[in-house]
Amino acid sequence: MNSEKSLINLVKKGDKKAYNVLVLQYQDRLVYSVFKFLKDFELSQDIAQEAFVKAFKNIDKFRGDSSFYTWIYRIAINTAKNSLSSKARSSEVYDDDLMDLKLSESAVTVDNPENILEADQLRTLMMDAIQNLPDDIRTTLSLREFDGLSYEEIANVQNCPIGTVRSRIHKGREILDKTFSKYNLSNLETNLL
Repeated sequence: MNSEKSLINLVKKGDKKAYNVLVLQYQDRLVYSVFKFLKDFELSQDIAQEAFVKAFKNIDKFRGDSSFYTWIYRIAINTAKNSLSSKARSSEVYDDDLMDLKLSESAVTVDNPENILEADQLRTLMMDAIQNLPDDIRTTLSLREFDGLSYEEIANVQNCPIGTVRSRIHKGREILDKTFSKYNLSNLETNLL
């Protein structure tokens, strides 16, 4: 973190090489995070690049209250949301591979056709349930469960109180539990989040 502050101080003085170090440090992680929202790799790369350009132009506004990644993440996600709304696409798509991994760990114990079909159906139900969550709850839950951000980091990214973050996560889990109870699935089978 100390070296990050040093790099940012250099960038604020106009050192482009220092900024390149920050870009190299965070670009893959940022592209991956944006990809989970957009499900379009090339667009995710473009959004990440745009976010880095915006961050560079506005580096003087970075106060250091959070990590640089949290700040650039917020810029990238807002840019991605703007991109989606300009293309009249309002739903977010999450990383299928991560969902497959979680399902394989919790739902599939033997690789036979019946279990594979059940896991695929469960994955489809889960994706549909997540997509049907209200935007603020879906985004908050995704930041926590898929991106692994802490409640404090989510509060910074979403620019809201930590209590709101806790409430949204609780509400999202509650909605998912209610949704899956319609299918008579036990907590063990649906405890993917």
